[in-house]
Amino acid sequence: MSDPTSLPNFPPPPQEHPLTGRVLDALQDLQMSPNLDKAGDVSFEVQGQKLFVKVIQGEQFDIMRVFGQWQVASSVPDELLTRLNGCNDVTLGVNLVKAGIASGNLVLAVEQIIARTEPPKAKLQIATGLLLQALQLWHRNVIAKSQAEQGLEPELPEGAPEGTEVGPWLSVGPQGSSGGQQEGGDASGGGTPEGQS
Repeated sequence: MSDPTSLPNFPPPPQEHPLTGRVLDALQDLQMSPNLDKAGDVSFEVQGQKLFVKVIQGEQFDIMRVFGQWQVASSVPDELLTRLNGCNDVTLGVNLVKAGIASGNLVLAVEQIIARTEPPKAKLQIATGLLLQALQLWHRNVIAKSQAEQGLEPELPEGAPEGTEVGPWLSVGPQGSSGGQQEGGDASGGGTPEGQS
């Protein structure tokens, strides 16, 4: 028989459990072996890629930033504009993902609002999947679209459907004009780029 004076060891309610702790719990549940660094960021690995979670605490809700940083391979064209066009394609084409080049590295991030009582597990899974998809998209676009710009036959990923075409950079558009407004369009952001859904 247990000691009747001992108190049960229950976890604190979600509103009293900081988001970083809930993130660690969720990543443990997903068997992603998370680690906490001195700055309070969480690192974890999925499909051989190292990703991070930074928690930004607010008064009413917190923001969970899931991000990764990759050294750009030597097989990728050196031209910064090509790399930035690849980032622009990711940011415009993949919901929630922001992409950029920092000190020659590709940085991808997903920021999501997390309520104080919300378990972050589902949003962590979504963010992780989107980041890995964006990483593949960026690499494919930078290689294939830069080859197409040079008049070469672009290298498509293995298993790409027959008839797959490599379009122009989203920053350039289908007519090859950048910065121009298409007929009937506006800058309000109400529409979607051609070919996007």
